Amino acid sequence: MDAPRVDPRTAAARALDEVVRHGRSLSTVLPQWQAQVPTKDRALLQALCYGVCRWYPRLDALLGTLLQKKLKAKDTDVRCLMLLGLYQLIYMRVPDHAAVSATVAVTGKLKKPWAKGLVNAVLRNAQRKQDELQQALDADPVSHWAHPEWLTSRLQTAYPQQWQQILDANNQHPPMCLRVNHAKVARGDYQHQLAQRGIDATATPFSEDGLMLAEAVDVESLPGFAAGYASVQDSAAQLAANLLAAEAGDYVLDACAAPGGKTAHVLERQPGLVGMVALDVDANRLIRVSETLQRLQLNADVRIGDAATPDQWWSGQPFDRIMLDAPCSATGVIRRHPDIKLLRRDGDIDALVALQGQILKALWPLLKPGGMLLYVTCSVLPQENVNQLARFCAAQADASELPIEAQWGIKQSIGRQILPGQNGMDGFYYARLKKDNDTVQA
Repeated sequence: MDAPRVDPRTAAARALDEVVRHGRSLSTVLPQWQAQVPTKDRALLQALCYGVCRWYPRLDALLGTLLQKKLKAKDTDVRCLMLLGLYQLIYMRVPDHAAVSATVAVTGKLKKPWAKGLVNAVLRNAQRKQDELQQALDADPVSHWAHPEWLTSRLQTAYPQQWQQILDANNQHPPMCLRVNHAKVARGDYQHQLAQRGIDATATPFSEDGLMLAEAVDVESLPGFAAGYASVQDSAAQLAANLLAAEAGDYVLDACAAPGGKTAHVLERQPGLVGMVALDVDANRLIRVSETLQRLQLNADVRIGDAATPDQWWSGQPFDRIMLDAPCSATGVIRRHPDIKLLRRDGDIDALVALQGQILKALWPLLKPGGMLLYVTCSVLPQENVNQLARFCAAQADASELPIEAQWGIKQSIGRQILPGQNGMDGFYYARLKKDNDTVQA
């Protein structure tokens, strides 16, 4: 006999409790709860969780004005339930009475019947005073922009002309982009196959393998998905393979490779590699890499290892190309991962910058003279990007920039920066470094 299914609002309250109280990522938590709700409700569960995280700074401020006293930490699930109710009232096309009654009903399923009256009162109050409360929220920068103050401040400093544009883009729903497998089908042919299924798609302007869908669809509805005809990948991330410019006979390292999209794209574009090492420190995330490669019928040497300590995993054979998709703040992909607003802290940035520097320094000796390292982040913070590369090049005598000539992004003193939403893309930074050949002394 099948276990009873969980309703989507109860699952959403519990999933958000894990994010808010325990600091777990939504991408880790959500699949576990999606497996427990009816298939027809999975899209609603995702919309609720992503929506609350996207507007969390604003919703949390609103809830603070409606509660007379703070709830105990053990009742964070009730707090998350009220945030869900507020999100439905303000941002979803759910009739107010249905949003309130369905949310109040969850208190019993959370085994906290004492909260029924509280949740009902808070939501009814929000419903009655919505216009007044919204005006008050707009007077506060954190709730107005729905971003933590530390991040808004950093963006204002780094991008005095564009910071509002970045914040607005972060609050939008991202488009669904596909990467067509160049080795199996031409982009135009696949676009035609999509059209035959009623799926509208347009070619991306800068990735020659990319298609942007007019509306998101389930991957199972994509023609040939199981056979590896296409993958889901933002068009900014798709730029990596061409920038790496791997040639037949090259030995390539993809450091910090999980979940494997860039690894796979390099292999799709250049099947003549002598070898590809896909490295990641997280064994669980490497499972995703292996699954991706298996679906696409591609082969790589998948290794667990810390990129900052090559002695533990490197065979001693130098690489012609290294792609370092460095651990970063992910501030360029907030629209795709809105829980970053809750999970990332200002104090994280210095630690990430230090780690990136360690990895760069550790991997550089593994690159052949004349070889090229592609540095990638999904961050928009200069500390992790252009400043990081400028510092490395100043300290590394045999490192020089290989300039990126392109129409996308913003040219930096080293590399190029894409801001969220530019040409429909996520926020990414790319820079290419060439390892100068050893000079012979006369």
